[in-house]
Amino acid sequence: MSLFNSVFGSSENQNANSDKINWIALQDLGQLNEIIAVSNEKPVVIFKHSTRCSVSRMALKQFENEYDAADATENYFLDLIAYRDVSNAIASRFNVFHQSPQLLLIKDGIAVYNASHSDIDAKTVAEKL
Repeated sequence: MSLFNSVFGSSENQNANSDKINWIALQDLGQLNEIIAVSNEKPVVIFKHSTRCSVSRMALKQFENEYDAADATENYFLDLIAYRDVSNAIASRFNVFHQSPQLLLIKDGIAVYNASHSDIDAKTVAEKL
C-alpha cells in the first residue's frame, strides 16, 4: 500500500465504508414530515454535507468509518449545496443553528444531538440511541 493510501485510504476502502450506511437522499421539504414520523418509531440520523468542502468530506468519511449502529437508525443524507432550502428548513424545524458539515440525531421529532465539523462523533450518536 502506498503512503498516500495509508494516510488517506484507498478508493476501495472508501467504497466499502460508504456501503456500510444505507443513506436515503434528502431532497424534498416533504421528507421532513416523514423524518418526524419515522423518528417516533426509530431514531433518524441526518448528515448535512457540503460537496464543496474538504472538511465536510473528511467528517463524512470518518463518520461512515466509525458508525456501527447504522441498522438501528434511518439515515438521511443532504447535499446542502443542491438543497439549501431543505437545509434551512432543518435548522428551523429542529431548532438548530445551520452548520456544515452537520449531523443531527432525531428522536420523537426532536433533535437530541447535533454536532458539526470535528465534533461529529459516531460513538456519541450510538450512545444516544
